[in-house]
Amino acid sequence: MSQRRRKRQDSGAAGCLVIDKPTGCTSHDVVDSVRRALGTRKVGHAGTLDPDATGVLVLGVGPATKLLQFVTGVDKTYVGEVVFGTETSTLDAAGDVVATYDMSLELAAVQEAAQTFVGDILQVPPMVSAVKVDGKRLHELAREGKEIEREPRPVVVHRYDVAATEDPLVYTADVSCGSGTYVRSLAADLGTALGGGAHLRALRRTSVGPFTLDDATPLDAFEENPEAALAPVGSMLRHLPQLDVDETVATQVRHGRSLGPGGGQGQFAIVHNGHVLAVYEARDGEMRPVKVLAAS
Repeated sequence: MSQRRRKRQDSGAAGCLVIDKPTGCTSHDVVDSVRRALGTRKVGHAGTLDPDATGVLVLGVGPATKLLQFVTGVDKTYVGEVVFGTETSTLDAAGDVVATYDMSLELAAVQEAAQTFVGDILQVPPMVSAVKVDGKRLHELAREGKEIEREPRPVVVHRYDVAATEDPLVYTADVSCGSGTYVRSLAADLGTALGGGAHLRALRRTSVGPFTLDDATPLDAFEENPEAALAPVGSMLRHLPQLDVDETVATQVRHGRSLGPGGGQGQFAIVHNGHVLAVYEARDGEMRPVKVLAAS
């Protein structure tokens, strides 16, 4: 008689993890690797990187997964290369070439065109994106050979700096942008603005909010020594102001109660004895809970 397979015990690992994602794997592949290395299913990330892209990928482990929502919407920075004269089906180097153009470029003209995309703009999401339309992701439709009309979405670009390289048709791009901005679309749109076409290659994410490449551990180094790369759960919120409270207030926070005026605006990490208890937000003259970590 066969025995029921025992459920694997969770290791209870907890913390914030910043990985320097290598090329050739998906963000979900990284999540799976972290789950295996730490012996837990409770792992999530704060924003996808394409398989061919590298760089900063912020992950939450254990209770830190509850704080990922406070990282997904932060600004991000990228460096990459814009290749002019060639359009691809995916707007990056992974796609098939769909059009070529004879382009002659001057640095000043490229820089001027790039600045027209800085600020609050409307951007059409690419077909190879995770945006859902009628319950189905665009990249799923793209794999089926379908292309549909997409509504432009508001995004913000804080910086779009370009510089020439030895190749007259390749320019480096340094981009700072808000969440939801597609750098590949910025590259393709820049090519169109200059009277031809372009695609993106060699994309690297250099920061996610306060998390930079200096904080990131290469995936192979993490796999060799997983626990060493884990930062405390509370470090997930290091971009938020911290409000230290005494035991009396901490008890109220653990029960998710509203507090009095906090003397500030926006969101705060509520901390007691060095541990993050919750995220509160100042509104309507009170500090109100947004997410409570501590058990009541």
